[in-house]
Amino acid sequence: MPNRPITRLTLYGDSISGNCLKTKWTAEYLGIEHDWVEISVVEGGTRSDAFMTMNPSGQVPVLRLPDGRILPQSNAIILYLAEIGGGSDLIPADPFEKAKMMSWLFWEQYSHEPYIAVRRFRKKFMNMTDEELDPQLLARGRRALGVMELQLTFSNYFIGESMTLADIGLVAYTRVADEGGFDLSEFPNVQRWIARVETDLGIEHAKKAA
Repeated sequence: MPNRPITRLTLYGDSISGNCLKTKWTAEYLGIEHDWVEISVVEGGTRSDAFMTMNPSGQVPVLRLPDGRILPQSNAIILYLAEIGGGSDLIPADPFEKAKMMSWLFWEQYSHEPYIAVRRFRKKFMNMTDEELDPQLLARGRRALGVMELQLTFSNYFIGESMTLADIGLVAYTRVADEGGFDLSEFPNVQRWIARVETDLGIEHAKKAA
């Protein structure tokens, strides 16, 4: 088990957000002591003067260190948490494998989250109908799930045969993609991988594997 940091950290996030939950899950998995401060995006919490002073981008999650330093962006936060965890198995030791892990984290934010997460938010929390939603969100989200399905044909995880940050980053919104109108039964490898990662993280299963 990785060594715990000497000081306690603070995570600011919204529990409806996969980007935020991935930071919480990582901290809990590593046994890193932290305080969780709930900030509602829907209720405008990220636009308050106090929050904007801390993070001018007005986005969660945010990590605050005891000395006052601030780190935004979910994948940067989980990388930092894994590195201070002291020998975390969430980061491959091999430089090439680590770079592959990072490539999936970049892909998640560029080619996955903008479609799957955005469609879920608009459909579930903004109560938009399918007719009101940009059809490209569904098409590109399904394309992202197809990429994942193909990758998981060859391995149980995205990097090798154990969970890394790539899996945590990708599972956050994939596990609730059905809330955005995506039919996960079309992607059985993805379904099985979701259940596998949820078990590794010790979190509640969103759905049963096919």
